[in-house]
Amino acid sequence: MSTSHNRIHVMHGVNLDQIGRRDPAHYGGLTFLQLEQAIDAYASELDVNARFFQTNHEGEFVEELHRVADLADAAIINAGAWSHYSRALGDALQFAGVPAVEVHLSDVHAREEWRHVSVLAEGCVATVAGKGVDGYREALAILKAELER
Repeated sequence: MSTSHNRIHVMHGVNLDQIGRRDPAHYGGLTFLQLEQAIDAYASELDVNARFFQTNHEGEFVEELHRVADLADAAIINAGAWSHYSRALGDALQFAGVPAVEVHLSDVHAREEWRHVSVLAEGCVATVAGKGVDGYREALAILKAELER
Protein backbone atom coordinates (compact mmCIF):
# COMPACT_ATOMS: atom_id res chain seq x y z
CA MET A 1 0.00 0.00 0.00
CA SER A 2 1.21 3.50 -0.82
CA THR A 3 2.62 5.45 2.07
CA SER A 4 1.04 8.63 0.76
CA HIS A 5 -2.50 7.21 0.85
CA ASN A 6 -3.69 9.25 -2.11
CA ARG A 7 -4.69 6.62 -4.68
CA ILE A 8 -8.38 6.81 -5.60
CA HIS A 9 -9.93 4.20 -7.87
CA VAL A 10 -12.79 5.65 -9.93
CA MET A 11 -15.11 2.81 -10.86
CA HIS A 12 -17.77 3.24 -13.52
CA GLY A 13 -20.42 0.64 -14.17
CA VAL A 14 -23.06 -0.26 -16.67
CA ASN A 15 -23.72 2.17 -19.54
CA LEU A 16 -21.44 4.89 -18.15
CA ASP A 17 -19.19 4.47 -21.19
CA GLN A 18 -22.16 5.71 -23.25
CA ILE A 19 -22.79 9.01 -21.47
CA GLY A 20 -21.87 11.08 -24.51
CA ARG A 21 -24.80 9.41 -26.27
CA ARG A 22 -27.27 9.50 -23.36
CA ASP A 23 -29.76 12.20 -22.35
CA PRO A 24 -27.65 15.32 -21.64
CA ALA A 25 -30.39 16.67 -19.34
CA HIS A 26 -29.53 13.86 -16.91
CA TYR A 27 -25.90 13.10 -17.69
CA GLY A 28 -24.42 16.32 -19.09
CA GLY A 29 -22.86 16.88 -22.48
CA LEU A 30 -19.45 15.30 -21.89
CA THR A 31 -18.27 12.12 -23.54
CA PHE A 32 -16.97 9.38 -21.26
CA LEU A 33 -13.37 10.24 -22.20
CA GLN A 34 -14.00 13.92 -21.38
CA LEU A 35 -15.53 12.88 -18.05
CA GLU A 36 -12.44 10.87 -17.11
CA GLN A 37 -10.16 13.72 -18.24
CA ALA A 38 -12.09 16.17 -16.04
CA ILE A 39 -11.90 13.80 -13.05
CA ASP A 40 -8.16 13.37 -13.62
CA ALA A 41 -7.73 17.18 -13.68
CA TYR A 42 -9.70 17.49 -10.41
CA ALA A 43 -7.53 14.78 -8.87
CA SER A 44 -4.36 16.65 -9.86
CA GLU A 45 -5.72 19.87 -8.32
CA LEU A 46 -6.32 17.99 -5.06
CA ASP A 47 -2.96 16.18 -5.19
CA VAL A 48 -4.49 12.72 -5.38
CA ASN A 49 -3.91 10.04 -7.99
CA ALA A 50 -6.95 8.81 -9.87
CA ARG A 51 -7.07 5.52 -11.70
CA PHE A 52 -10.05 4.42 -13.75
CA PHE A 53 -12.10 1.30 -14.37
CA GLN A 54 -15.28 0.79 -16.40
CA THR A 55 -17.25 -2.31 -17.29
CA ASN A 56 -20.70 -3.22 -18.48
CA HIS A 57 -20.37 -6.66 -16.84
CA GLU A 58 -21.55 -6.94 -13.24
CA GLY A 59 -19.26 -9.84 -12.38
CA GLU A 60 -16.21 -7.89 -13.57
CA PHE A 61 -17.26 -4.98 -11.35
CA VAL A 62 -17.52 -7.35 -8.38
CA GLU A 63 -14.07 -8.78 -9.16
CA GLU A 64 -12.61 -5.26 -9.30
CA LEU A 65 -14.15 -4.48 -5.90
CA HIS A 66 -12.46 -7.62 -4.58
CA ARG A 67 -9.10 -6.20 -5.78
CA VAL A 68 -9.63 -2.54 -4.91
CA ALA A 69 -7.72 -2.60 -1.60
CA ASP A 70 -4.62 -3.76 -3.49
CA LEU A 71 -5.06 -1.06 -6.15
CA ALA A 72 -6.04 2.04 -4.21
CA ASP A 73 -6.58 3.69 -0.85
CA ALA A 74 -10.17 4.77 -1.59
CA ALA A 75 -12.80 4.45 -4.31
CA ILE A 76 -15.41 6.47 -6.11
CA ILE A 77 -18.25 4.24 -7.26
CA ASN A 78 -20.69 5.16 -10.02
CA ALA A 79 -22.24 1.79 -10.73
CA GLY A 80 -25.09 3.18 -12.84
CA ALA A 81 -28.34 1.23 -12.57
CA TRP A 82 -26.59 -1.50 -10.54
CA SER A 83 -26.50 0.98 -7.63
CA HIS A 84 -30.22 0.46 -7.18
CA TYR A 85 -30.53 -3.31 -7.16
CA SER A 86 -27.24 -5.25 -7.23
CA ARG A 87 -26.82 -6.78 -3.79
CA ALA A 88 -23.73 -8.51 -5.20
CA LEU A 89 -22.06 -5.11 -5.63
CA GLY A 90 -23.33 -3.91 -2.27
CA ASP A 91 -21.87 -6.95 -0.54
CA ALA A 92 -18.54 -6.69 -2.39
CA LEU A 93 -18.27 -3.01 -1.47
CA GLN A 94 -18.96 -3.83 2.20
CA PHE A 95 -15.85 -5.97 2.42
CA ALA A 96 -13.68 -4.04 -0.08
CA GLY A 97 -11.80 -2.49 2.83
CA VAL A 98 -11.42 1.08 1.52
CA PRO A 99 -13.46 4.25 2.09
CA ALA A 100 -15.80 4.88 -0.83
CA VAL A 101 -18.09 7.62 -2.12
CA GLU A 102 -21.05 6.79 -4.34
CA VAL A 103 -21.52 9.26 -7.21
CA HIS A 104 -24.42 9.80 -9.59
CA LEU A 105 -24.23 12.39 -12.36
CA SER A 106 -28.00 12.89 -12.28
CA ASP A 107 -30.27 13.72 -9.35
CA VAL A 108 -31.52 10.18 -8.79
CA HIS A 109 -34.08 11.38 -6.22
CA ALA A 110 -35.80 13.53 -8.84
CA ARG A 111 -36.09 10.62 -11.27
CA GLU A 112 -37.96 7.30 -11.33
CA GLU A 113 -38.91 5.79 -7.98
CA TRP A 114 -36.64 2.75 -8.43
CA ARG A 115 -33.61 5.07 -8.56
CA HIS A 116 -34.32 6.44 -5.06
CA VAL A 117 -32.86 3.36 -3.32
CA SER A 118 -29.15 2.57 -3.24
CA VAL A 119 -27.77 -0.81 -2.25
CA LEU A 120 -24.29 0.75 -2.13
CA ALA A 121 -24.91 3.63 0.27
CA GLU A 122 -24.32 1.70 3.49
CA GLY A 123 -20.83 0.78 2.26
CA CYS A 124 -19.96 4.40 1.51
CA VAL A 125 -18.83 7.35 3.61
CA ALA A 126 -20.97 9.67 1.44
CA THR A 127 -23.17 9.88 -1.64
CA VAL A 128 -23.01 12.73 -4.14
CA ALA A 129 -25.82 13.00 -6.69
CA GLY A 130 -27.16 15.51 -9.17
CA LYS A 131 -24.02 17.64 -9.50
CA GLY A 132 -22.82 16.32 -12.85
CA VAL A 133 -19.07 16.15 -13.32
CA ASP A 134 -18.58 18.49 -10.33
CA GLY A 135 -19.87 15.68 -8.12
CA TYR A 136 -16.61 13.86 -8.77
CA ARG A 137 -14.60 16.84 -7.51
CA GLU A 138 -16.69 16.78 -4.33
CA ALA A 139 -16.21 13.01 -3.98
CA LEU A 140 -12.43 13.34 -4.43
CA ALA A 141 -12.32 16.07 -1.76
CA ILE A 142 -14.37 13.93 0.66
CA LEU A 143 -12.04 10.98 0.15
CA LYS A 144 -8.89 13.10 0.43
CA ALA A 145 -10.13 14.37 3.81
CA GLU A 146 -11.02 10.82 4.85
CA LEU A 147 -7.55 9.55 3.93
CA GLU A 148 -5.82 12.40 5.78
CA ARG A 149 -7.49 11.48 9.07
